[in-house]
Amino acid sequence: MIGGRADRWTLPDLDAAVRRCRAQNARGIRCILAALGEYARSERQVRENLEHSSAIVAAIDEQGLDASLTVKMTALGALIDRDTARDSLLRLARGARSRGVGFEVDMEGRGFVAMTVDAAVTCAREGVPVTLALQANLDRTPGDLERILRHGIRPRLVKGVYPGDTDDPDEVRERFRRLAAGVLDRRIPLSAGTHDPDLVAWLAQDAHETVEFAFLMGLSDETKLRLAGEGRAVAEYVPFGEQADVYVARREKYLAKLAAEGRAPAP
Repeated sequence: MIGGRADRWTLPDLDAAVRRCRAQNARGIRCILAALGEYARSERQVRENLEHSSAIVAAIDEQGLDASLTVKMTALGALIDRDTARDSLLRLARGARSRGVGFEVDMEGRGFVAMTVDAAVTCAREGVPVTLALQANLDRTPGDLERILRHGIRPRLVKGVYPGDTDDPDEVRERFRRLAAGVLDRRIPLSAGTHDPDLVAWLAQDAHETVEFAFLMGLSDETKLRLAGEGRAVAEYVPFGEQADVYVARREKYLAKLAAEGRAPAP
Protein backbone atom coordinates (compact mmCIF):
# COMPACT_ATOMS: atom_id res chain seq x y z
CA MET A 1 0.00 0.00 0.00
CA ILE A 2 1.40 3.40 -0.94
CA GLY A 3 1.95 5.51 2.17
CA GLY A 4 -1.09 3.95 3.84
CA ARG A 5 -3.39 5.92 1.50
CA ALA A 6 -4.99 2.97 -0.28
CA ASP A 7 -7.95 2.97 2.10
CA ARG A 8 -9.26 6.12 0.45
CA TRP A 9 -9.19 4.65 -3.04
CA THR A 10 -9.64 0.89 -2.67
CA LEU A 11 -11.15 -1.76 -0.41
CA PRO A 12 -9.43 -4.92 0.80
CA ASP A 13 -11.80 -7.59 -0.52
CA LEU A 14 -15.13 -8.43 -2.12
CA ASP A 15 -16.97 -8.53 1.20
CA ALA A 16 -15.97 -4.93 1.89
CA ALA A 17 -16.96 -3.94 -1.66
CA VAL A 18 -20.37 -5.56 -1.23
CA ARG A 19 -20.92 -3.68 2.03
CA ARG A 20 -19.91 -0.42 0.35
CA CYS A 21 -22.21 -1.13 -2.56
CA ARG A 22 -25.16 -1.94 -0.34
CA ALA A 23 -24.69 1.33 1.55
CA GLN A 24 -24.35 3.35 -1.65
CA ASN A 25 -27.39 1.66 -3.18
CA ALA A 26 -29.39 2.84 -0.16
CA ARG A 27 -28.34 6.39 -1.11
CA GLY A 28 -29.47 5.94 -4.71
CA ILE A 29 -25.98 5.28 -6.07
CA ARG A 30 -25.20 2.19 -8.11
CA CYS A 31 -21.70 0.71 -8.07
CA ILE A 32 -19.17 -0.44 -10.65
CA LEU A 33 -17.15 -3.20 -8.97
CA ALA A 34 -13.58 -3.89 -10.09
CA ALA A 35 -11.18 -6.58 -8.86
CA LEU A 36 -7.69 -5.08 -8.96
CA GLY A 37 -5.16 -7.12 -10.90
CA GLU A 38 -4.08 -5.25 -14.04
CA TYR A 39 -0.86 -6.10 -15.88
CA ALA A 40 -1.11 -9.80 -15.01
CA ARG A 41 2.06 -11.55 -16.20
CA SER A 42 1.40 -15.16 -15.23
CA GLU A 43 -1.31 -17.71 -15.89
CA ARG A 44 -1.88 -17.96 -12.15
CA GLN A 45 -2.57 -14.23 -11.87
CA VAL A 46 -4.97 -14.41 -14.80
CA ARG A 47 -6.86 -17.36 -13.24
CA GLU A 48 -7.16 -15.50 -9.95
CA ASN A 49 -8.43 -12.38 -11.72
CA LEU A 50 -11.03 -14.40 -13.60
CA GLU A 51 -12.15 -16.04 -10.35
CA HIS A 52 -12.47 -12.65 -8.65
CA SER A 53 -14.50 -11.24 -11.53
CA SER A 54 -16.80 -14.26 -11.59
CA ALA A 55 -17.26 -13.89 -7.83
CA ILE A 56 -18.33 -10.27 -8.36
CA VAL A 57 -21.03 -11.35 -10.80
CA ALA A 58 -22.30 -13.99 -8.37
CA ALA A 59 -22.34 -11.54 -5.45
CA ILE A 60 -24.23 -8.88 -7.41
CA ASP A 61 -26.82 -11.43 -8.50
CA GLU A 62 -27.24 -13.28 -5.22
CA GLN A 63 -27.39 -10.16 -3.07
CA GLY A 64 -29.54 -8.14 -5.43
CA LEU A 65 -27.09 -5.26 -5.70
CA ASP A 66 -27.51 -2.36 -8.09
CA ALA A 67 -24.07 -2.84 -9.58
CA SER A 68 -22.06 -3.99 -12.57
CA LEU A 69 -18.73 -5.74 -13.10
CA THR A 70 -15.92 -3.95 -14.88
CA VAL A 71 -12.67 -5.53 -16.10
CA LYS A 72 -9.37 -4.60 -17.74
CA MET A 73 -7.91 -6.56 -20.63
CA THR A 74 -4.46 -6.78 -19.02
CA ALA A 75 -6.06 -8.39 -15.96
CA LEU A 76 -7.39 -11.08 -18.29
CA GLY A 77 -3.96 -11.82 -19.73
CA ALA A 78 -3.54 -9.38 -22.62
CA LEU A 79 0.19 -9.16 -21.86
CA ILE A 80 0.42 -12.93 -22.37
CA ASP A 81 -2.03 -13.74 -25.19
CA ARG A 82 -4.45 -11.18 -26.55
CA ASP A 83 -6.74 -13.69 -28.23
CA THR A 84 -7.13 -15.64 -25.01
CA ALA A 85 -7.81 -12.42 -23.12
CA ARG A 86 -10.54 -11.52 -25.61
CA ASP A 87 -12.10 -14.96 -25.25
CA SER A 88 -12.02 -14.64 -21.46
CA LEU A 89 -13.71 -11.25 -21.71
CA LEU A 90 -16.47 -12.73 -23.82
CA ARG A 91 -17.01 -15.59 -21.38
CA LEU A 92 -17.26 -13.18 -18.47
CA ALA A 93 -19.67 -11.00 -20.40
CA ARG A 94 -21.87 -13.98 -21.25
CA GLY A 95 -21.84 -15.08 -17.64
CA ALA A 96 -22.86 -11.63 -16.48
CA ARG A 97 -25.67 -11.49 -19.04
CA SER A 98 -26.99 -14.89 -17.94
CA ARG A 99 -27.40 -13.55 -14.41
CA GLY A 100 -28.76 -10.15 -15.40
CA VAL A 101 -25.62 -8.32 -14.26
CA GLY A 102 -24.22 -5.29 -16.08
CA PHE A 103 -20.84 -5.67 -17.76
CA GLU A 104 -18.28 -2.92 -18.38
CA VAL A 105 -14.76 -2.73 -19.81
CA ASP A 106 -12.15 -0.27 -18.58
CA MET A 107 -9.73 1.36 -20.97
CA GLU A 108 -5.97 1.22 -20.48
CA GLY A 109 -2.85 2.71 -22.05
CA ARG A 110 -2.45 3.53 -25.74
CA GLY A 111 -1.06 0.12 -26.67
CA PHE A 112 -4.24 -1.63 -25.53
CA VAL A 113 -6.88 0.70 -26.94
CA ALA A 114 -7.46 -0.96 -30.31
CA MET A 115 -7.69 -4.47 -28.88
CA THR A 116 -10.02 -3.33 -26.10
CA VAL A 117 -12.39 -1.65 -28.55
CA ASP A 118 -12.28 -4.76 -30.75
CA ALA A 119 -13.06 -7.00 -27.78
CA ALA A 120 -16.04 -4.87 -26.77
CA VAL A 121 -17.34 -4.98 -30.35
CA THR A 122 -16.99 -8.77 -30.30
CA CYS A 123 -19.21 -8.86 -27.20
CA ALA A 124 -21.77 -6.62 -28.88
CA ARG A 125 -21.84 -8.78 -32.00
CA GLU A 126 -22.59 -11.74 -29.73
CA GLY A 127 -25.58 -9.86 -28.36
CA VAL A 128 -23.93 -9.18 -25.00
CA PRO A 129 -24.62 -5.68 -23.61
CA VAL A 130 -21.47 -3.82 -22.65
CA THR A 131 -20.28 -0.40 -21.51
CA LEU A 132 -16.81 0.69 -22.68
CA ALA A 133 -14.61 3.45 -21.30
CA LEU A 134 -13.15 5.85 -23.89
CA GLN A 135 -10.55 8.55 -23.26
CA ALA A 136 -11.02 12.10 -24.50
CA ASN A 137 -7.27 12.78 -24.59
CA LEU A 138 -6.73 10.43 -27.56
CA ASP A 139 -7.05 11.60 -31.18
CA ARG A 140 -8.62 8.28 -32.19
CA THR A 141 -11.51 8.49 -29.73
CA PRO A 142 -14.06 10.23 -32.01
CA GLY A 143 -13.76 7.35 -34.46
CA ASP A 144 -13.88 4.76 -31.70
CA LEU A 145 -16.94 6.44 -30.25
CA GLU A 146 -18.82 6.31 -33.54
CA ARG A 147 -17.85 2.68 -34.00
CA ILE A 148 -19.09 1.51 -30.61
CA LEU A 149 -22.30 3.50 -30.90
CA ARG A 150 -23.05 1.69 -34.16
CA HIS A 151 -22.80 -1.56 -32.23
CA GLY A 152 -25.02 -0.43 -29.38
CA ILE A 153 -22.18 -0.18 -26.86
CA ARG A 154 -22.73 2.41 -24.15
CA PRO A 155 -19.73 4.72 -23.73
CA ARG A 156 -18.27 5.66 -20.36
CA LEU A 157 -16.45 8.82 -21.38
CA VAL A 158 -13.43 9.87 -19.31
CA LYS A 159 -10.72 12.49 -19.78
CA GLY A 160 -7.96 9.87 -19.68
CA VAL A 161 -5.52 9.14 -16.87
CA TYR A 162 -3.03 7.40 -19.19
CA PRO A 163 -0.73 9.45 -21.48
CA GLY A 164 -2.65 10.67 -24.53
CA ASP A 165 -2.20 12.80 -27.61
CA THR A 166 -2.61 15.99 -25.61
CA ASP A 167 -2.02 16.79 -21.96
CA ASP A 168 -3.38 20.33 -22.16
CA PRO A 169 -6.18 20.38 -19.57
CA ASP A 170 -8.30 22.91 -21.42
CA GLU A 171 -8.02 20.98 -24.68
CA VAL A 172 -8.93 17.69 -22.99
CA ARG A 173 -11.88 19.36 -21.29
CA GLU A 174 -13.12 20.72 -24.62
CA ARG A 175 -12.66 17.35 -26.31
CA PHE A 176 -14.70 15.72 -23.57
CA ARG A 177 -17.44 18.31 -24.00
CA ARG A 178 -17.57 17.84 -27.79
CA LEU A 179 -17.69 14.07 -27.54
CA ALA A 180 -20.37 14.10 -24.86
CA ALA A 181 -22.45 16.65 -26.74
CA GLY A 182 -22.40 14.47 -29.84
CA VAL A 183 -23.85 11.58 -27.84
CA LEU A 184 -26.38 13.64 -25.92
CA ASP A 185 -27.66 15.37 -29.05
CA ARG A 186 -28.76 11.92 -30.24
CA ARG A 187 -30.28 11.12 -26.84
CA ILE A 188 -28.04 8.08 -26.48
CA PRO A 189 -27.29 6.94 -22.91
CA LEU A 190 -23.88 8.12 -21.73
CA SER A 191 -21.85 7.34 -18.64
CA ALA A 192 -19.75 10.42 -17.86
CA GLY A 193 -16.71 9.63 -15.74
CA THR A 194 -15.49 13.02 -14.60
CA HIS A 195 -14.89 14.95 -11.37
CA ASP A 196 -14.43 18.24 -13.20
CA PRO A 197 -16.91 20.63 -11.53
CA ASP A 198 -17.44 22.61 -14.75
CA LEU A 199 -18.20 19.49 -16.78
CA VAL A 200 -20.45 18.06 -14.07
CA ALA A 201 -22.45 21.30 -14.01
CA TRP A 202 -22.68 21.33 -17.80
CA LEU A 203 -23.78 17.69 -17.97
CA ALA A 204 -26.41 18.29 -15.30
CA GLN A 205 -28.21 20.56 -17.77
CA ASP A 206 -29.16 17.51 -19.88
CA ALA A 207 -32.93 17.83 -19.97
CA HIS A 208 -33.39 14.28 -21.26
CA GLU A 209 -31.52 12.76 -18.30
CA THR A 210 -29.56 10.37 -20.51
CA VAL A 211 -26.40 10.92 -18.44
CA GLU A 212 -25.13 8.70 -15.68
CA PHE A 213 -22.59 10.53 -13.53
CA ALA A 214 -19.76 8.09 -12.76
CA PHE A 215 -17.37 8.93 -9.94
CA LEU A 216 -14.47 7.19 -8.22
CA MET A 217 -14.68 5.98 -4.67
CA GLY A 218 -12.69 8.51 -2.64
CA LEU A 219 -13.74 11.61 -4.58
CA SER A 220 -16.71 13.97 -4.93
CA ASP A 221 -18.87 12.40 -2.21
CA GLU A 222 -20.92 15.57 -1.72
CA THR A 223 -21.61 15.82 -5.43
CA LYS A 224 -22.61 12.13 -5.65
CA LEU A 225 -25.16 12.54 -2.89
CA ARG A 226 -26.50 15.82 -4.27
CA LEU A 227 -27.03 14.45 -7.76
CA ALA A 228 -28.56 11.21 -6.46
CA GLY A 229 -30.85 13.27 -4.25
CA GLU A 230 -31.99 15.16 -7.33
CA GLY A 231 -32.95 11.87 -8.93
CA ARG A 232 -30.01 11.76 -11.32
CA ALA A 233 -28.33 8.48 -12.24
CA VAL A 234 -25.09 8.21 -10.27
CA ALA A 235 -22.50 5.43 -10.14
CA GLU A 236 -19.41 4.91 -8.02
CA TYR A 237 -16.35 2.95 -9.18
CA VAL A 238 -15.38 0.61 -6.34
CA PRO A 239 -12.07 -1.29 -6.74
CA PHE A 240 -10.88 -3.90 -4.28
CA GLY A 241 -8.03 -6.32 -3.76
CA GLU A 242 -4.44 -6.51 -2.62
CA GLN A 243 -2.83 -5.25 -5.85
CA ALA A 244 -3.64 -1.62 -5.21
CA ASP A 245 -0.31 0.15 -5.69
CA VAL A 246 -0.56 0.95 -9.41
CA TYR A 247 -4.17 2.11 -9.11
CA VAL A 248 -3.47 4.27 -6.04
CA ALA A 249 -0.45 5.83 -7.74
CA ARG A 250 -2.66 6.96 -10.65
CA ARG A 251 -5.17 8.50 -8.29
CA GLU A 252 -2.50 10.40 -6.36
CA LYS A 253 -0.90 11.58 -9.60
CA TYR A 254 -4.30 12.84 -10.76
CA LEU A 255 -4.76 14.94 -7.61
CA ALA A 256 -1.21 16.29 -7.85
CA LYS A 257 -1.80 17.32 -11.48
CA LEU A 258 -5.01 19.13 -10.55
CA ALA A 259 -3.24 20.95 -7.75
CA ALA A 260 -0.49 22.03 -10.17
CA GLU A 261 -3.19 23.46 -12.45
CA GLY A 262 -4.77 25.31 -9.54
CA ARG A 263 -7.90 23.21 -9.82
CA ALA A 264 -9.76 20.81 -7.59
CA PRO A 265 -12.26 17.99 -8.19
CA ALA A 266 -15.93 18.50 -7.52
CA PRO A 267 -16.49 18.34 -3.75
